[in-house]
Amino acid sequence: MIRRAGRKPCAASLGRTTSLGRTLTVVLLAGALASALAMAPPFAPAQLAAQDDIVSHFKYGSVGTEETVGLPYAIWRVLPVLFADKLPNRPGEGYERLGFIFEKGSPYGIAIGTTYFEDRVPLVGLNCATCHTGTVRESANSPRQIIAGMPAHQMDLQGYANFLTACARDPRFEAGTLLEAIRKQDPEFSWFSSLLYRFIVIKRTRDGILERAEQNSWFNDRPPQGPGRVDTFNPYKRIFNFDLKADKSVGTADLPPLFNQRIRQGMWLHWDGNNDAVEERNKSAAIGAGATPESLDLASLDRVARWALDLKPPAYPSARIDRSKVERGGQIYQTACARCHASDGAAVGQVTPLADIGTDPERLHSFTTALVEKMNTIGTGKPWKFSHFRKTGGYANMPLDGVWLRAPYLHNGSVPTLRALLFPEERLREFYRGYDVYDWQAVGFVSSGPEAAKSGVRFDTSLRGNANGGHLYGSKLAPADKEMLIEFLKTL
Repeated sequence: MIRRAGRKPCAASLGRTTSLGRTLTVVLLAGALASALAMAPPFAPAQLAAQDDIVSHFKYGSVGTEETVGLPYAIWRVLPVLFADKLPNRPGEGYERLGFIFEKGSPYGIAIGTTYFEDRVPLVGLNCATCHTGTVRESANSPRQIIAGMPAHQMDLQGYANFLTACARDPRFEAGTLLEAIRKQDPEFSWFSSLLYRFIVIKRTRDGILERAEQNSWFNDRPPQGPGRVDTFNPYKRIFNFDLKADKSVGTADLPPLFNQRIRQGMWLHWDGNNDAVEERNKSAAIGAGATPESLDLASLDRVARWALDLKPPAYPSARIDRSKVERGGQIYQTACARCHASDGAAVGQVTPLADIGTDPERLHSFTTALVEKMNTIGTGKPWKFSHFRKTGGYANMPLDGVWLRAPYLHNGSVPTLRALLFPEERLREFYRGYDVYDWQAVGFVSSGPEAAKSGVRFDTSLRGNANGGHLYGSKLAPADKEMLIEFLKTL
C-alpha cells in the first residue's frame, strides 16, 4: 500500500478513512460488475444437439422462457440442497419431489423440461417437455419408462413456483450461504463469478422470484392445482391487468398430450375449443410457460411442432389386452363413442354444450369474452399475430389416441381411470394424483392405497374446479359391454 508523507493519522480517523474506502471500493466494484453484466453480449442459446436429435431438443432445448422464469444455473442447482425443508414430502431427491424427471446423462445435470441457456449468466428455463413428458411403471418395483409427449401427470408446476417463493423469502437466501453451497458443487466457480453473484446476481434473482410471487398471489384465492394440472389462462389475465381479486374464476385443467398433432389441425383446441389453429395454440402455450412475444424462439418451437405432428403414442402392452373382447368392444365404440372421438367422427374437434356434457363448468367460465379480445392482440405487428381465439359454451371433443396415457380423465383430471369414467358410481370423492404405477385393469394410474398416498398428492373433488360429474356417455351400457369397450379403448 502506498502512503503519503506527512502527519500520521489518529486511529479514529484511520478507521473512518478505511471504512469509507472499503465502502467506495464495494460501490465502485458493484457498479463495474453491473456495467459489465449489462454491456456483455449474450451468448447463443445452447441447443443441446438440436440439429441432430429432436427428442433431446424437445426435452432440453430453449423456446424462449428464460427471460421471465429462468434462474441462474448455479443457484437453481443448489436450491433443493439448501432448502430441502421447503420441498413437498414426496419420494425422490431434490426437484424430483416436485415431479421433475431426471435421466442419466442429461446435459448439465438438468431435468427433462428444463433448459440450459448461455446468457450473460447461464440460466435454467422451462420448455414444452415440462408439461408434456411423463413416466409409467408396470409395478412399484419396475423401472420408470419416460414417455415424451404424454401429459406430465407427475409434474407440480404450481408447487415449483411456490417452492421458489419459499426459498426467496427465507433468510438463508443470501450471498454467503448460497456462494458456499455453489462452491461445494463447483469448486472451479470463478472469482469473478463469485463477485458477480455476491453483488448483483443473487439479489436480482431473489427480487425477481418475489416479484413473480406477487404476480402469482391469485394462487392463494383458489384451490391448489396439484400435479399434472395448470391454470392456463388466468396468468394471461394477470398479464393484461385483469383484477384477479374480483375475478375468482378457477381455470385449472389437466395437461394434454402432444401426440398426433397433424390430425388435430383445424379442430377446435384447448379444453373449451377456444382456438382452431395449432400454431397459435403452440405459441400461446409457450407464452403461458414464461416466454414473451419478443423472446419466443420461433425456430426452436417450430422444430418441436413439426416433430409432434406425427408423434405416435406407445401402444398399450399387448399381453394385458383381452383380445377376445376387442372386436365386440370396437363395435360398441362405433355406436357409443366414435361420433365425438374417432379421428373421422362427425363431431370430433367440435364443442359439446355444457348443458349436454355436464362436467365441471369452472374452466369454461374462466375464459371470458373480455379475455378473447386481449388474446387476439398478442403478436400485434408480427407476422403470426393471434386471431383465432373465441368464446365457447362447452368443452371440445378430442380424438382418443393414446387414451391410456391420459389418466386421470375429464378436462380437470377428476376421474382417475377409464373404468370409473364408465362406471360413475365408482368415481372417488378423493384420490391421489402423481403416482406413476399403472392400474392395468381399470386403465389409469393407481390412485388409492398407501403407496399412492406417499407418492401422490390428494385430489378433492369437492373443491371448486374439481367436480367429477358429467360425461355420462356409455355409462348406461350393460356392465359386460363396458368391459369390452374398455378392452377396445386400450388399443387406441
